Parts: sequence; structure tokens; C-alpha cells
Amino acid sequence: MAGIGATGFILLVIVALLLFGPNKLPELGKAFGRTLREFKKGANGIMEEQEAAPRRVDVSSSSETEQPKTERRLPE
Repeated sequence: MAGIGATGFILLVIVALLLFGPNKLPELGKAFGRTLREFKKGANGIMEEQEAAPRRVDVSSSSETEQPKTERRLPE
């Protein structure tokens, strides 16, 4: 874990034990795992939809649709 050392991890476990008790922790872990799994599944579904969708091409900035520019000169 980035940024959390062994001492920080132990402190988190102790706080979790005090807040939820030893009997509730396995249930919370399972619920967290299910939530994380569903989130990943949803994120992968969104990524697959974006890859499958046809890509749009912005033709407004294309040089083919621009009008040719004429050069104006001042009379000499």
C-alpha cells in the first residue's frame, strides 16, 4: 500500500475492530469485495461500450471544407 506503512495498517485494523467488532469485520470485508467487483464490472462494461461505438470525425476543422483564401492587394 502506497503511503501507509505497517504501523498505519495496524492502527487501521485496531480502529476497525473497535468500531465494528470482530464478528462484523468478515461481513464488511465480503460486502466491500462485492462492491469493488461490481464497480470493476461496470467500469469494464463502459469501456467496452466506448470501444464498440463508432468513432466520430470532426469535419468542421478539416481543411477540405474550408473556403480557399484569396489574397487581397492594395492598389499601387
